[in-house]
Amino acid sequence: MGTVVQGIGVSAGAAYAPVVIVGDRVLPPADEQVLAHDVAADRIRDAFAEVATEIDGRAELASDGAAPILKATAMLARDPGLIEGAIAHAESYGPATAIERATQGYVDKFIELGGYFAERATDLKDVGARAVAAVLGEPAPGVPTLDGECVLVARDLAPSETATLDRTKVVGIVTEEGGRTSHTAILAAQMAIPAAVKVSGCLEFAEGTMVLVDGDTGQVHVEPEGELVAQLQQRAARRTAALEGSTGPGATKDGKRVALLANIGGIADAEKAGAADVEGVGLFRTEFVFLNSKEAPTVEEQAEIYRKVFAPFGDRRVVVRTLDAGADKPLAFADLGREENPALGRRGLRLSAERPDLLDSQLEALAIAAHDTGADVRVMAPMVALVEEAAWFARRVRENGLKKVGIMIEVPGAALRAGHVMEEVDFGSLGTNDLAQYTMAADRMQGELADLLDPWQPALLDLIGAACDGAAKNGKPMGVCGESGGDPLLALVLTGLGVSSLSMAPSKVPMVRFSLSQHSFADCQRLAALARGARTAHEAREAVLNAVAPSVAAVL
Repeated sequence: MGTVVQGIGVSAGAAYAPVVIVGDRVLPPADEQVLAHDVAADRIRDAFAEVATEIDGRAELASDGAAPILKATAMLARDPGLIEGAIAHAESYGPATAIERATQGYVDKFIELGGYFAERATDLKDVGARAVAAVLGEPAPGVPTLDGECVLVARDLAPSETATLDRTKVVGIVTEEGGRTSHTAILAAQMAIPAAVKVSGCLEFAEGTMVLVDGDTGQVHVEPEGELVAQLQQRAARRTAALEGSTGPGATKDGKRVALLANIGGIADAEKAGAADVEGVGLFRTEFVFLNSKEAPTVEEQAEIYRKVFAPFGDRRVVVRTLDAGADKPLAFADLGREENPALGRRGLRLSAERPDLLDSQLEALAIAAHDTGADVRVMAPMVALVEEAAWFARRVRENGLKKVGIMIEVPGAALRAGHVMEEVDFGSLGTNDLAQYTMAADRMQGELADLLDPWQPALLDLIGAACDGAAKNGKPMGVCGESGGDPLLALVLTGLGVSSLSMAPSKVPMVRFSLSQHSFADCQRLAALARGARTAHEAREAVLNAVAPSVAAVL
């Protein structure tokens, strides 16, 4: 009789294969010798340089969605403060211990800062572990050589590992840490690898043990019975058959249109999504253009990138989010100084208000690229909280010749006052990841708080409903570009609440399209009422699951 371990499903589908444990970090020897200062300093610098070069090499082979993450990780390995901190520790410790102590000090600071910094803690741990291995002359920790299909099991996977997985061999991922919006979750969904995170005790699985990963429910079945394996394989076959006819625009059974769009983060993502059966882009994250630059990119440099992103979509819409950076995603050329709580600081549009030159150059470049490609470009601002901010942004966008302007609704204040905020713009888009974070006062990168960040939380659904009502009063469309848009059950609820477009990883589009096609708009409204009427997130999902069309329930 097998056992079941519950985690959080972050990438749909099922995988059945033997466990391969991802090697943990190399520990410094307890009796490590303290070296002469100059010798230790050279070895520490060489170790970090080796790590940076190796990660840069991975970035060159990765997609544009993963490449910026890897390049940012390589920058951590070149951080002078980290390197000099390790050298300072080498006065009293061997070089490996010195690297470990310096890295842990930075990790503690990152976690304390929260927001984007906390998100980078896993990346920093990976850099430190690789540097320790390098200075000891040991193989780097991480994914071992794979002989066949497997389910990778790890404490957590760093971007440098997830982004370069062999999809023909890695059929599933299970991690002990992480959350719905961790790098592992996002990249697994992009690669269509079934995955579950925050699976307690998974590192105790024996190497080679057969496990069944259900990326929909987050359950991991250890040594499952053959009947269960057959059931999930049959479900997968039913899903494949159901999705064979899932093509074209998104719509409910009675013809209510719900545009199905892609989330992209770079040129390679755009080329891949442009060839997919999607209706355009609901979220183009432009951070990759800025985060790895020492100086602000010029208008022409930006325009050239934007042309390459827009071109694959022809006359389909491309919704662009302007630079979402600031104290929590620091830019070398726009450092506003340390803040006590970066997630609540001068990020997103607040940075643009401090540095309007950055916004104006980006808008000018977007206008040039839109003109040159003839693309249907729509521009939206992140982190809008006030009517005045929406009006200021809309004016600047239109002054640069871009006609369609929108805002992200990810601050509860903007959701509650959407009736006024939406007067100033042409459309809105709900960033449900950040909206959940701010609604529940829970850091989205802290795995221990994952239950609070469940997108089925009734309080979050109430805010989404309020935002949709405010948009409807103004005759303006409201979309969703957070991770919840790709959930085929939640998509029905969101549609019932008044959402008119859903943006997600392209791999999730067929199932969402099928789910919508099996329900009328009245059905979606009824399901939304059931979810909002529930007391807990679990009860909300169960109520909807028990009420959906049998054709959808059979493939979930």
